Amino acid sequence: MNDRLVIAIDGPSGSGKSTTSKGVARALGLAYLDTGAMYRAIACAYLDAGVDPSDTAGVIAATLGAKLEVSTDPDVEKILVNGTDVTERIRSQEISTKVSAVSTVPECRADLVARQRAIIDAAPNGIIAEGRDITTVVAPDADVRLLLTADPEIRMARRKRDLGGAIDASSLADQVLRRDRDDSKLVNFTTAADGVTHLDCTELSLEETIQAVLDLVAATRG
Repeated sequence: MNDRLVIAIDGPSGSGKSTTSKGVARALGLAYLDTGAMYRAIACAYLDAGVDPSDTAGVIAATLGAKLEVSTDPDVEKILVNGTDVTERIRSQEISTKVSAVSTVPECRADLVARQRAIIDAAPNGIIAEGRDITTVVAPDADVRLLLTADPEIRMARRKRDLGGAIDASSLADQVLRRDRDDSKLVNFTTAADGVTHLDCTELSLEETIQAVLDLVAATRG
C-alpha cells in the first residue's frame, strides 16, 4: 500500500490557504508548497532584470531563465531566485502589484506548473500544495482536492491581519480583489471543479478549518 499523500488546495486571496495548508502539513508530516510564492519570486526576477511589466516577451524570458529554490518545510519559509533570497521581498506591496504580469501569461504559468509538478513528485512522503490551479491543472489526480473560500470582507480582514495592519484600504483591495480578477482570466478558482470539495471557511476559525481538512483526508483515505 502506498501511504504517500498529495493534497491540493485552491482558493482566492485571503481565504486562508497558506495557514491552513501549513497546519495540515504539520499534522500529517507532509511537505508544503506555496505556489503563489513562486509567481512572486518570478516578479522579482523580471524586475531585477529591468523588464517592464508590459513587456510580455521579457517577462516570459525572465521566467524561463529563472533559477528557483523553494523550501517545502511548513516551518521554514524561504525562496531564492537566481541565488538571491527574496523571502521577505515577495510579500511587499511592490511585488503584489507586479505579479499579475507573470500569473496572467500562459507561457509563464506553463513553465511554473512544470516546476510545481516536479516538486510535488519529489516529495517522498507526500505534500500539500496550494494556489489557484492546483486542483485542476497542477495536480488534478491529487488524493484530496479542495477549494477553500470565504466572503470578501473576511478575506481582506485576514490579509490585513497577516500584514500586521500596515496597509491602506486601497492597497488591501488591490492585493485581494484586483489580483483575483486578474488571475481569474486564466484560472477558475472560485467554483469547485468536478471531484473537488468546496469548503467555505467564512464562519470557521483556523483550527476548525484545519480540522475540516483533516476530516476530509480521513474520510477520503478510509
